[in-house]
Amino acid sequence: MLKDRLYYQDPYQISFTTVVKQQAVDDHGRPFAVLENTAFYPTGGGQPHDTGYIATIAVVDVEEVDGEIRHYLESPLPSIGTVSAEVDWKRRFDHMQQHTGQHILTAAFVELYGYPTVSFHLGREIVTIDLATESISADELQAAESLANEIILENRLIEQKWITKDELSAYSLRKQVSVDEEIRLVIIPEFDTNGCGGTHPSSTGQIGSIKILSTEKQKKNTRVHFVCGKRVLDTLGSVYHELSDVAKQLSAPMDHAAEATQQLLETQRTLEKQLDGVKEQLLDVEATILAEEKSTIIRKTYTNRSMQELQKLARKTLALRNQAIVLLVSDDGEKLQFVASRTNTLTPDMRTVSSIALPVIEGKGGGSASTVQGGGERLISAEELLQLLERSIPVHA
Repeated sequence: MLKDRLYYQDPYQISFTTVVKQQAVDDHGRPFAVLENTAFYPTGGGQPHDTGYIATIAVVDVEEVDGEIRHYLESPLPSIGTVSAEVDWKRRFDHMQQHTGQHILTAAFVELYGYPTVSFHLGREIVTIDLATESISADELQAAESLANEIILENRLIEQKWITKDELSAYSLRKQVSVDEEIRLVIIPEFDTNGCGGTHPSSTGQIGSIKILSTEKQKKNTRVHFVCGKRVLDTLGSVYHELSDVAKQLSAPMDHAAEATQQLLETQRTLEKQLDGVKEQLLDVEATILAEEKSTIIRKTYTNRSMQELQKLARKTLALRNQAIVLLVSDDGEKLQFVASRTNTLTPDMRTVSSIALPVIEGKGGGSASTVQGGGERLISAEELLQLLERSIPVHA
């Protein structure tokens, strides 16, 4: 029976002696052992499996398959018979804290706002619940977190009870159970009663605390990320370390790091505006130099110039000439980009230019009769592309 399993009889029992009933290899070649009884919790109900040792062999996974608990091993046991085993308590207790914290936080959202939990995931670093609501406010998150921590601080006893289906009507469950036999209830008096097959501490105080970290939209639900117990301290330590490093780089006290960061961002935005202004002035100078060319066709190659820069430079140059065609090509070492543009006083259809040039560089582009642009592979040199563009002009004005 389920209730006879050691991890249900006493979730604090981590060392035990038992008999190995079977050793085998699954369809994927993984060795496993089946024990007469076990304190190792198998993956289920959103809670990950325990790890530890049987004899001196590491237990790397635990699963329930067809009613038997398989302990997947790093290597086969040396022999079958009586063995000593030990569960990794640090991992077990962490799961107990996170799972019970989930019960409490879920119940808090139901108690305060009627938001039920539709799914639960206990990860290695973060725990999540998906609430059946499309949005949730910061005030609601704070209120639910506060209520959950009040329940923890009150150190209420946690009762674990096995009942029959006929006895269910005597209990007010948070949600309906999914089994008809060997029903196990986890009860936090006057707060939450829930059918659950996980491991839990004997009182709420052992959870330590709960901290909500963030939320995200998940289709029509809201996913809440949180941590409990020692993970709260680990997260606080990690955040403190990162914030301390940021404050040091900003040469500011830690409690003024946000203000110093805001000032830095404002300075950066100001410098970016100034830089944009300088770039614009440089383009004006370049356009003036290009416009002084005596030829009607003005041509130039560049290195690592953006398409936006080429387009601006062509416009600025043509604005200084009554009649001209500008052909500009940029080479970034991997790709070629070009702009071909003319003044409205000339008549060549520049789309003819791009239709000839683009296939040669396996490129794509677009434009109008007066201006085209495109880019493609560096199958020829920038100078060769420039020459091709010039040869492709239908009529020289």
